[in-house]
Amino acid sequence: MEKGYVLIGCELGHENEVLTRLREIKGVKMATITYGDYDIVVEVEAPSEAQMDKLVTKIIRQLPNIRSTTTVGVIC
Repeated sequence: MEKGYVLIGCELGHENEVLTRLREIKGVKMATITYGDYDIVVEVEAPSEAQMDKLVTKIIRQLPNIRSTTTVGVIC
């Protein structure tokens, strides 16, 4: 099982909209709005590295009003 965190920067004023969409995605275990350099922190899990890559690059990064992402992999 692959696990990681995605740190997201959103377009100004769209944080709640992005948060709602993120919470509907399979593989998103937790998503919350934060203060600081990033607007949202998302905990993600996927069965394999390839599926994690698809989740982050093809699903999360393609959501409307996401300006930037940084992904941090976790070694368990």
